Amino acid sequence: MAERFAIQSALILTREGPMDGAVIVDGERIDAIVPAGQIPAALPVVDVGVHALLPGLVDCHVHINEPGRTEWEGFDTGTRAAAAGGVTTLVDMPLNCDPVTTSLDAFETKLEATKGTYRVDVGFWGGVVPGNAAELTKLAERGVLGAKAFLCHSGIDDFPESDEATLRAAMIALCDAGIPLLAHAELDLGDAPCATGSHDHDAWLASRPKAMEDAAIALLIRLCRETGCATHIVHLSSSTAVPMLREARAEGLPITVETCPHYLCLSAETVPKGETLFKCAPPIREEANREALWAALEEGVIDFVISDHSPCTPDLKAKDDGVGDFGEAWGGIASLSLGLGSVWREARRRRIGIERVVQWMAEAPARFAGVAERKGAIAPGMDADLAAWDLSDAYAIAPGDLHFKHAVSPYLGREVRGRCHRTWLRGREIFRLDGGDATFADASGAPILGR
Repeated sequence: MAERFAIQSALILTREGPMDGAVIVDGERIDAIVPAGQIPAALPVVDVGVHALLPGLVDCHVHINEPGRTEWEGFDTGTRAAAAGGVTTLVDMPLNCDPVTTSLDAFETKLEATKGTYRVDVGFWGGVVPGNAAELTKLAERGVLGAKAFLCHSGIDDFPESDEATLRAAMIALCDAGIPLLAHAELDLGDAPCATGSHDHDAWLASRPKAMEDAAIALLIRLCRETGCATHIVHLSSSTAVPMLREARAEGLPITVETCPHYLCLSAETVPKGETLFKCAPPIREEANREALWAALEEGVIDFVISDHSPCTPDLKAKDDGVGDFGEAWGGIASLSLGLGSVWREARRRRIGIERVVQWMAEAPARFAGVAERKGAIAPGMDADLAAWDLSDAYAIAPGDLHFKHAVSPYLGREVRGRCHRTWLRGREIFRLDGGDATFADASGAPILGR
């Protein structure tokens, strides 16, 4: 492709609104957006026709697991799935890699081990664990975009949970460094039943009640007020936490909130017996809770939607003859290439336009990650991160639609709406779907270090 060219579409979703025209790409950046019929003469043109041209999506909650657990996922396969789903920027979580990204040495190990494997641009979160507040300052100076803590067991012993004192020390350090705390907000209250040995999702749901999330969020709000640290609630699933979050925001506290497609698109009542592909933490909750999350998203109490792509090998879903144990199975949902299609299907049912979906899945997460000057919108001067979508294509997810490492996902067989046909990263085409065949360019993504 020429250094300077145009991508023409009947529907370009620009920052100012939809238009029929063309995006003029000059090298890695968007130079201009022109109306239909005003493309400069002799400029090479890629015409995507009636496919909508959307900004590259930004997914700032992805577990890639490299180095150390690349049999689960790695940057090659994870970022391939991202490209196929129109995601051009992702931010990697500090676990379940080995070593976990809780020290500067571990971060350097990750950068060295994964160099040259990114198909999209990649940022990184650091991790908060007891005793590592001094390392957080070093991680911030090296370029992590924020740091994540667990208020309960993380699932792996080398990333222990943070108590109130650990959180306070971390939040002071992070506030001084100018980056946010991200928090898995569940507190073990000690009175929930155990799900081990059960094939019923209801047992898993009962073991992680809303009260666990609500108690953790109340603590985080108090510490945010005390320290002034920007505080982010990851993967909100409890609708009963919404009122206190609304009040905290009204108070002016620097609190942001995300939720995931699986909380907006799936419900506990529809989880089949023994189907541990649906297991995640916090759990998928009841239909009424799902509707309340949609209301909070539309209201703006929830800021954006990300995947929380948390892959694993098939054996970790603890199935015996196809029936899984919800207590023993790994908790995590793989969905990196499926986010927009899942959310757009549900949004259309609610008469929500694609503009809002793109705000939730591109512009707002880019702003949170600190990359909004370059990513998340179609506008002159921005990176030429673009994706051509057939937004009318409704289809059931098949294994061939999953481009991450293992076909382990509750979305298999589920209908979505919207299919990505082409993706560009900084002006270079990195994915194309042609007649059902997917092709990918060589890795050309870059690490994002610092805000």
